[in-house]
Amino acid sequence: MQPTVQEVLSADIHLLGDLLGQAIRRLSGEEAFDLEEEIRASAKELRSSPSLDDARRLRDRLGELDVPALRGLIRAFSIYFDLINLAEQQARVRALRRAAIEGKVSSSQAETTEAALRQIRDRGIDADQVAEHLAQALVCPVFTAHPSEARRRTSLEKLASIARQLDRVEYGQALPIEREQAIAAIAEEVETYWLSEVIRAERPSVLDEVRQGLGLVEARLLDVVPRVYRKLEEALDKVYPGRDWQVPAFLQFGSWIGGDRDGHPHVTHDVTAEAVKLQQETILRFYLTRVQDLWRRLSHSDHFVKHGPAFLESLARDAAVLPEVAPGTEHESYRLKCRMIIAKLNRTLDYLKALPNTHLEPAPPPPPGVYLVRQGLLDDLKVMTDDLIQAGAEAAASGAIRDLTWLVQVFGVHLLKIDLRQHSNRHGKALEEIFQSTGLCPNYLELSPDERFDLLSKELQLSRRIVPALPLYSPETVEVVDTFRTFAAILERQCPEVLSTYIISSTTEAAHLLEVLLFAREAGLFRPEEGISRIDIVPLFEALMPLREGPAIMERLLELPIYRKHVELRGNLQEVMIGYSDSNKESGFLQSAWALYRAQGELTELGKKAGITMQMFHGRGGAVGRGGGPANHAILAQPRGTVNGRLRITEQGEMIADRYGHTAIAERHLEQVLNAVLRTSFPDDSESPDPAWFSVLDTLATSACSHYRGLVYESPDFLPYFEQATCIGEISQFKIGSRPARRGGAATNIDQLRAIPWVFSWMQSRHTLPGWFGLGSAVTEFLREDPGRLELLREMYRRWPFWSTLIDNAQMILTKADLTIARLYADLVDDQDLANRIFGQITDEFNRTVDVICKITEQDELLERSPILRRSIDRRNPYVDPLSFIQLVLLKRLRAGDEPHEELLSGVLESINGVASGLKNTG
Repeated sequence: MQPTVQEVLSADIHLLGDLLGQAIRRLSGEEAFDLEEEIRASAKELRSSPSLDDARRLRDRLGELDVPALRGLIRAFSIYFDLINLAEQQARVRALRRAAIEGKVSSSQAETTEAALRQIRDRGIDADQVAEHLAQALVCPVFTAHPSEARRRTSLEKLASIARQLDRVEYGQALPIEREQAIAAIAEEVETYWLSEVIRAERPSVLDEVRQGLGLVEARLLDVVPRVYRKLEEALDKVYPGRDWQVPAFLQFGSWIGGDRDGHPHVTHDVTAEAVKLQQETILRFYLTRVQDLWRRLSHSDHFVKHGPAFLESLARDAAVLPEVAPGTEHESYRLKCRMIIAKLNRTLDYLKALPNTHLEPAPPPPPGVYLVRQGLLDDLKVMTDDLIQAGAEAAASGAIRDLTWLVQVFGVHLLKIDLRQHSNRHGKALEEIFQSTGLCPNYLELSPDERFDLLSKELQLSRRIVPALPLYSPETVEVVDTFRTFAAILERQCPEVLSTYIISSTTEAAHLLEVLLFAREAGLFRPEEGISRIDIVPLFEALMPLREGPAIMERLLELPIYRKHVELRGNLQEVMIGYSDSNKESGFLQSAWALYRAQGELTELGKKAGITMQMFHGRGGAVGRGGGPANHAILAQPRGTVNGRLRITEQGEMIADRYGHTAIAERHLEQVLNAVLRTSFPDDSESPDPAWFSVLDTLATSACSHYRGLVYESPDFLPYFEQATCIGEISQFKIGSRPARRGGAATNIDQLRAIPWVFSWMQSRHTLPGWFGLGSAVTEFLREDPGRLELLREMYRRWPFWSTLIDNAQMILTKADLTIARLYADLVDDQDLANRIFGQITDEFNRTVDVICKITEQDELLERSPILRRSIDRRNPYVDPLSFIQLVLLKRLRAGDEPHEELLSGVLESINGVASGLKNTG
């Protein structure tokens, strides 16, 4: 009888744990192994019978050890976590494979595109409606370099290698010799992992991050994307038969890596240009290998294939442009066409290498045959595909060449579309300097928002240029000008499809968008008199007030003729980005989620009234405090009518490796996203939320925000507690990304701290506060006024995806909290009276929140109905707890100024890495 997935998972964990144990014994000695076993057993016993006194005793026991011993323990537990995570990932893959083989469909495994199509067909949606929908659709995950992936690229590569060997093993199916070879290879990787550095010695550069992102795309997405499209077309054929489905490339991918300059001094115009070039070189080299593979496959002889005139004409045109490509004597015209494409790809690479790295230098004209846009390459593939079909070679036409066509449709000759992002205050400061130098306005930033709006409106109606060719401004202003000029130069001479989106962080007034439109005009990106606009200007509404005022801001802009002209030139589409992180930090978990929900609905209604498409871009992080949680659930929880087939969403930090680190899981994740987008774009009328529920959320959100801000912003004790009871100071020295942890210098208040390290530090200290605080008090007060309201909250949980997703995310992050260990972090606070006050408030709210969630979900304990997730968390706890205790010991010594400082700091950073792997949430 075949073992169950859970049995195989247990076997994998035992195998990997045994191999790690053997490596520790062999390389560090029996004493190190025995110490790890002792601490693990103590932590397991403590977990079964939680006691603050026993927790302090375990911490003090660890306090007796020297730094090398502590760091050895950190290494052991951290690597074990990475191996557990890997084993669980393999279990997910195995479950998917078995379900496919056995034809079983569970609730989670039903989240496929075919399942979504069957649902919407049963709702009365016909094939024409689906086709029309897909023609206008856009689903675009956008990869960011936000620093919440704690692991080195080296570590990720070793784990990927172990995963490949586990794939070979497949207990019960591999031959004995194959299993032995795979286990030997795993043992080698585990041994090397034990002897490798687990944290970065230096911060990665921006271009290092670009290369790491490209590595993931090459290793996973370029294999996965054709599979996803093929499965979608097969699903359409099954559900809506009798139609020749040609699915448009509505699944696209974007990136902020190399374009996100908000608070990041190292992302400059030349870095962005280099990132574009790296991307292009990567995808063009990949296409070379795929076309070479086509050459091997398409050995059709002219003696057996009668070519059509379109194909022969294309060969004649190629011969005129590429006389160096010999026609050959083998009478294999498809192979000749492949050689022509290869020559064009090489010519494109040569042209890229010849381009100067700055917009200030003239560029050579592109030679004939260069692929500046995807269409040229698509035309060459299409003429071959069509000719194969007319020749009857339909198997070849629907094979590798079809997969390559999908890849070119999705990735073009640029790979990922790069978004540019900058903080609104950088544009304002730059314009003030420019206006002063031209005499247009001596005090631009001192004007009121209305005065700034009026000034910019008038200036945009003129066709003059106010920035000279060689701007003599401050370096900061010159960099802003150069960013837009580089944007224009890349579109003009390198790749018109790689850039289009410019995001304005901290958008708080309508003038912020007009400032960017003015810079776009100066760079020639916006030329309304010629009917040209080549830039999508995207406001990012992040904090509570901008989210509330966002619809009014956009309405004012759309009523301005010059801005409305810009939107018309961009296809009557306006994208708006909503930020989950800063609104959460400012107003708390519940108020943030509700403000985002409200803003989307109002913005979408505004778009309908204005006759434009209002497209949402969701800036979600990995942790619940930053909008995290299952992506497909989050999509289904959006307000009705706000998705409508068009969605951009960030993929950040550790979630990129988690969702895209294995080909099968990446395919599954993308299918789940497409399933959710299709379903929410054609909602069932019976799923409409009751309008009365909105007033309930208004009440709950206001109350939750009041409790949250009462602790975080209004208590004078809170900031010292946060700084001393978490590792926020040490996280700023963690070299997990090229971006600084703070905007500016040291934080004097919560507002100055970036949202990612804010969430990261609360996860590390096991409070997990950003993912739940305020919810318990709000619901408790709501029920105190009328206990009968509990049934209303339960009905909302059963019927309203927004509310059920919010509650489920909260119970997940509450389960990852541990207040016994959190109390030990409170022991680090100098003023223990202060620590007791703040920790007491946190504990009370924690208990209230657990209580109300169990009541709403009708469970006796959290995650009662999610046994797999609960088991995963429980499996980790005996290993993550010791890392927290070790971190506490090291933090105390480090802050006391003990020596050796660098070794202590390294130990703290290693423990941060380990806890992040154990909890599977960083930022």
